[in-house]
Amino acid sequence: MRYLPVFLDLQSGKVLLVGAGDLARAKLRLLAAAGAAVRWYATDGDHDIAGLAAEDAARIERAEGDPLAADLSDVIAVLCAGAGEIGVAMSVRAKAIGLPVNVMDDLVHSTFIMPAIVDRGDVVVAVGTGGTSPVVARRIREKIEAVLPARIGDLAGFIGGVRKSIHARIEEFPLRRRFWERIVDGPIGALVLAGRRDEAEQALNAITDPAAFAGASAEGKAIGHVTLVGAGPGDPDLLTVKALRALQDADVVFYDELVSSEILDRIRRDATRIPVGRRVGKPGIGQDAINALMIEAAQSGQRAVRLKGGDPFIFGRGGEEIEALRDAGVAYSIIPGVSAGLGAAAQFEVPLTFRHEALRITFLTAHKARDAEVVDWSVLTDKKMTVVVYMGMTAAPSIREGMLAAGRSPETPVGVFARVTRPDAKAAVGTLARLPELVKQVDGGPAILIIGDVVAHSAPWSRSNVTQLFSNQMFSELLKAAE
Repeated sequence: MRYLPVFLDLQSGKVLLVGAGDLARAKLRLLAAAGAAVRWYATDGDHDIAGLAAEDAARIERAEGDPLAADLSDVIAVLCAGAGEIGVAMSVRAKAIGLPVNVMDDLVHSTFIMPAIVDRGDVVVAVGTGGTSPVVARRIREKIEAVLPARIGDLAGFIGGVRKSIHARIEEFPLRRRFWERIVDGPIGALVLAGRRDEAEQALNAITDPAAFAGASAEGKAIGHVTLVGAGPGDPDLLTVKALRALQDADVVFYDELVSSEILDRIRRDATRIPVGRRVGKPGIGQDAINALMIEAAQSGQRAVRLKGGDPFIFGRGGEEIEALRDAGVAYSIIPGVSAGLGAAAQFEVPLTFRHEALRITFLTAHKARDAEVVDWSVLTDKKMTVVVYMGMTAAPSIREGMLAAGRSPETPVGVFARVTRPDAKAAVGTLARLPELVKQVDGGPAILIIGDVVAHSAPWSRSNVTQLFSNQMFSELLKAAE
């Protein structure tokens, strides 16, 4: 993010507009709609402002003379639109005295950019693309316009009018936030959005104990809660709506190292973020310490989220964490996520089941070679069974040897799918005999191994020459059998 979105107080001074034609008048209309006081230097001498309301026109000062010699003592920002070389010169002057300046379609001479704006009164949404694509910003604005309630600004104003009086009755800050969340998300907020403000005020005034309304305990304290959230395999668009809401409501988030930065960006900005996971070969703080942190956060009245890659209950130790929370008497909830195995199957078109070919699925983990050595591979040799292995890169040689020794064919199709659903995802497909070699081809993990005939139906397999090699090998086996 190169540009930090900020909101300029237009009541603190004047905006200097330099330029002419339709471009300058478009900026003039925008500034007028925002209630700005504008000093306009029309570089072509035409100050026509036909079409503006009288109230808006009254705030526009038609300036004459050279804008490069203008008095800037009461100016808070400079806009140049359709100003030509004068715009560049104005930029140099504004920068020299620290004034924010925007020269339309000229990032080099601008210190701020004009976003696409959604205006709902007290609620204003600004959409920017770093000045690279106004059309993209406009399209995003159109989508926001379509989903944002028309009276959302009225709701903000409604809350603003009573905020101080409510806060005087709720001492704890976390309870204040929860109070307003219940107002916005509940019937009172719905009344305001429906244009029934009088009824909303009556309902608000009927709340005799705001702290209790916010969910406080009998002692008036915030009640803590832990939510186990599955973050999925990496793509932030795979977060469920419920998971996103939990991240936005959280006071503290304990997250695994494998959770992508794009997903961490969905967390509420002022929430505390604490990494508690570990990567291969690096020590972590331990499960007991993680459990203790969650319990402590909840007992102090915080809403904690335990954010885990994939799904909490598929090799995510979610069961252990739930048991610890139960024993401590802590309230909790669980939000499932897309498991990495399902993410790999979807991204690379691996049908984990297939009519008449794959009727069963087994999920297992083999973090280390010794994990693979203790697996009873004899129960996994059925050709109609798809085997999905989590954390199996290091143990790939042992996995191959175990399955071959148990009788699975060395020509069984396998796939190694790394960093699934992320931009740098990579797949390597081949046969069980070549599994360790395939692991090396994906350039690091995390990765999912899928073993079974279904891999031959995957997109990477169809794009490679493995199909031909597989057919040749099968043909060779038939010839040997015939001999």
